[in-house]
Amino acid sequence: VRLEESGGGVSQPGGSLTLSCAAFGTVRTIAAMAYYRQAPGKQRELVAQISASGDTNYADFVRGRCTISRDNDKNAVYLQLSSLNSDDTAVYYCYADVTFLGKYFNLIRNDFWGQGTQITVSS
Repeated sequence: VRLEESGGGVSQPGGSLTLSCAAFGTVRTIAAMAYYRQAPGKQRELVAQISASGDTNYADFVRGRCTISRDNDKNAVYLQLSSLNSDDTAVYYCYADVTFLGKYFNLIRNDFWGQGTQITVSS
């Protein structure tokens, strides 16, 4: 199983960006999915998370300007972030709690992370 991220890039302050992440492999079910971010010199922090049933939770610093959603048929999660400011500059990582079919046809549950995608907010 692997998570592949896309999106991100450079935005001016006040702009918007959308991140996408999908799980590939012998995925059976995905519980929580989330986005974290890590700015230079700082610890990784939760941005938003979404349960399998669609319940969402947002960090205070993005509440009101962020939407996380998922497509369970595509094993995908999306993060829309608007009103970007310089504090949003960071590497954003996708996370998923995945149950998958192992090589011995056993079910395995594990946490997976995407490779990270950079968001830079600059004028």
